[in-house]
Amino acid sequence: MLAEDMHLIRKALVALLSSEDDLEVVAEADKGEDIVRLGCLRRPDVAVLDIGMPGVDGITAAAELHRRLPSCRTVVLTGLGTPMALRKALDANVRGFVVKDASPGHLVDCIRRVSKGERVIDPELAVAALDADSNPLTARELDVLETAAGGATVGEIADRLSLSRGTVRNYLSRILTKVGARSRVEAIQIASECGWLWPAAGRDLGILRYRPRR
Repeated sequence: MLAEDMHLIRKALVALLSSEDDLEVVAEADKGEDIVRLGCLRRPDVAVLDIGMPGVDGITAAAELHRRLPSCRTVVLTGLGTPMALRKALDANVRGFVVKDASPGHLVDCIRRVSKGERVIDPELAVAALDADSNPLTARELDVLETAAGGATVGEIADRLSLSRGTVRNYLSRILTKVGARSRVEAIQIASECGWLWPAAGRDLGILRYRPRR
């Protein structure tokens, strides 16, 4: 099964995989919410999922697909080969992690190996994911910063995370101190560059288009 929201890319991948004698695309999805439904209906051996699907993202879908159909192994495709993305993928029982600038042959090989029960991850990215353990932020601080990265105000962060506004301000102050940032925007940028933040939707809103860290 293949899930990719961009029609041209999806059809190119279908053509690539269908040209292999031992591979067959039994289902296609262009929306994240269709992944689990189609997976349970067609019961593929391997599901190749774009990490940035609209609606339900590929990693969330992979976790639910594993819960509902554990026989289906998943490979995620991403343009963001960050340590945080890899860590989330591993937590979702993803078996293969492929960046979109990889060669077509690498993707085909990854699918074959994953179908045999192997886990396929770029070694350099795996090392970077381990290095990300040096993250000085607590899980709650990351929750606050990820919510801020989506463009939320202090009040909105407080509401979403069931915290008081004063507590949110305290968290933000500690975050700035820990990462050596002078503003919330710079803290988001630093954490993203270090691979500590999951690429939030807010990054598409231009939050990170400020002065780079010096």
